[in-house]
Amino acid sequence: MKTTYVEASKPEDFVLIENLAHEIWHEYYPEIIGLEQVVYMLKKFQNSTYMQHQVQESFVYFLIYREDHPAGYLSYQIQKDQLFLSKMYLLDKFRGQKIGKESLDFVEENAVALQLPKIRLTVNKDNLNAIKAYESAGFVNYGEAVTDISDGFVMDDYLMEKNIELKR
Repeated sequence: MKTTYVEASKPEDFVLIENLAHEIWHEYYPEIIGLEQVVYMLKKFQNSTYMQHQVQESFVYFLIYREDHPAGYLSYQIQKDQLFLSKMYLLDKFRGQKIGKESLDFVEENAVALQLPKIRLTVNKDNLNAIKAYESAGFVNYGEAVTDISDGFVMDDYLMEKNIELKR
């Protein structure tokens, strides 16, 4: 089966990502962060308007397709000396099919093409499946961060990074 990545560029792309976010977050994250925080974070960070604004701040969004079916989405920010992987989410029915690994490979290929020697990300400390996947892909934990996102909610994350070998 073929996985493809389509850069989000039109308002309808971001609406599709917002809809995917609602489905993915409701099926996966209530057990990790609770339903109230899921609803809050979807409203604040996973809406089409917010995401389109992020594109103006050097974020790039991609829809992930398996065959012709939307399977999820990812986003990264191009920074001075690194690529920050901001989001990578898959629908439940597409997990366990190596799409996550393929998506991390895709992100790494982009980092190489952009000549960025490092990929960094944050991951919730209780998201054990994601942590295991990132470690398997060569990411290492280099710290922790607790970020107040207001309304009494925090993101309690590990900081992870992977050094990329660039060809000169």
